[in-house]
Amino acid sequence: MARFATLFSGSSGNSTYLGSADEGILIDAGMNAKQLTLALDRIGVSPADLRGLFITHEHADHIKGVRVFASKYGIPVWATRGTLNYLEKTGNLDGVAQAQVLPPEGVQFDTMRVSCFRTSHDAAESVGYRVEFADGRVAATATDTGVATPEVLQGVRGADAILLESNHDVRMLRCGPYPYYLQKRILSRLGHLSNADCAAVAVDLLERGTTRFVLGHLSRTNNTPEEARRVTLEALRNAGGEENSDFLLSVAAPAGGEMMVF
Repeated sequence: MARFATLFSGSSGNSTYLGSADEGILIDAGMNAKQLTLALDRIGVSPADLRGLFITHEHADHIKGVRVFASKYGIPVWATRGTLNYLEKTGNLDGVAQAQVLPPEGVQFDTMRVSCFRTSHDAAESVGYRVEFADGRVAATATDTGVATPEVLQGVRGADAILLESNHDVRMLRCGPYPYYLQKRILSRLGHLSNADCAAVAVDLLERGTTRFVLGHLSRTNNTPEEARRVTLEALRNAGGEENSDFLLSVAAPAGGEMMVF
């Protein structure tokens, strides 16, 4: 059975655990090493069980703990060439024993295969991840993308469970305290998915068999968990889905939540 837990989610830091009964990986390390270790302990996982740390992109809320955490526990790091170049240049791989470019075919472990797909974000070479387990289960993460491109949709379709970005409510963003240039960035194709954009992707996935949705990377200023959940829930219901029968829907807390087993 597959295991899925958001350890941290949001502008303060992001990290997601995915694994089987025997091994696991982290996607991003956006908090310090002590916080990451404690978060793993809360879900019953030891850093020694991690086969790799996979980075989506180089923004601070995704890489804050990479150097110390990976070097302390001897965990290999994988990322795209563009992201690795940034990490190397800024010293975020100092002391890390193994850092590799993600191969096109992905990375195969004993019970899971990890591959990536490009996202649309203002970063060097950002990606989302797809994890296929030996028992046929599939999980995906898709955050930090201004638009759900065909490549993003192809990367997440067929997933049983997904962490999907629901960053902002457009009205709250436009009427809120952010300066115009920052609003423009967030709303652009290189920004973040709105609640409405997230809901549209969720409907597409529901129609293709996805049953577990976790909404993540919410803005603390331009969104609320209640509003993010309401928009996607309404869209899924309008598409004919029934909560707790056809799908499960939750919102990732900033400091994480319980392990999902599927």
